[in-house]
Amino acid sequence: MIKDNGIIAGVIMAERIFHQVDKDLQLTFYKKDGDPIEKGEIAFIVEGSARSILMAERLVLNCMQRMSGIATYTHRLCTIIKGTKAQVMDTRKTTPNFRLMEKWAVAIGGGRNHRFALYDMVMLKDNHIDMAGGIRPAIENVKNYLDEKKKALKIEVETRTLDEVREVVNVGGVDIIMLDNMSVTDMKKAVALVNGKYKTEASGGITESTLRSIAKCGVNYISIGALTHSVKSLDLSLKVEK
Repeated sequence: MIKDNGIIAGVIMAERIFHQVDKDLQLTFYKKDGDPIEKGEIAFIVEGSARSILMAERLVLNCMQRMSGIATYTHRLCTIIKGTKAQVMDTRKTTPNFRLMEKWAVAIGGGRNHRFALYDMVMLKDNHIDMAGGIRPAIENVKNYLDEKKKALKIEVETRTLDEVREVVNVGGVDIIMLDNMSVTDMKKAVALVNGKYKTEASGGITESTLRSIAKCGVNYISIGALTHSVKSLDLSLKVEK
C-alpha cells in the first residue's frame, strides 16, 4: 500500500525478488513502473507462502521505496523544465552497491542516465586537467590512450570559466562540455561559444528554483547529484489482507 503520492518504481524489481525467494509466489499487478500513484492505492498483491513473503518483504520495500522516491523527484524536475530542450541527468553520486537500481529509477522517472562507471565514458574533471598541466594536454593524453587501447569512448571535459570553454572548442575532439558552477549569464555565453559543435551539460549547485532558468540557457543536459544522493524515499508498506 502507498502512503505518499508519487511515481511508482521497482515493480519489476519486486517481482524478481519475490520469485528469487519463491518461484511459486503469485503476483497480481495494478501498477507498472513509471505510473503515478496516490496515497492508499495498491501497486500489486502477492499470494503464496507466508514464510516466503515475509522473507522477501523488507528487501522489496527497501528497493521500491528508494527507487520510487528517486523516480518521483526525477519526474518533478523533468516537469519543471518541460518545453525546453534540456534533459535532467543523474551522476555517479549513488549508494554503494545500489547504483544500477538508482539509475534505473531515474530513467523510470523520465531522466537520462549519465555514465554508469569509469568504463563507459572518459570525464576530464578539474583535478585531471590540473594534474595533466591544462586542458590541451589532458585531452591529447586521453585521445592517445583511447587510440592505443582501441577504445571507442566518448570524452567529456569539465570547464569552470568561459576561457576554458574557448580552449576546449579550439582543441576539439570531445563530445560533451560540462559547464561547472557557472552563472546563468555565463552559461548562455558558453552555449553560444560552443555553437552546437558539442553537447553541453550544466552541473553544480543546481536547485529547483534555478533549474528552469538554466534549462532555458540552451544546454543539452542538466546533471543533478541530488537525484540519488539525498532524495526522500516514498513511504510504502506491505499489509496482510484478512
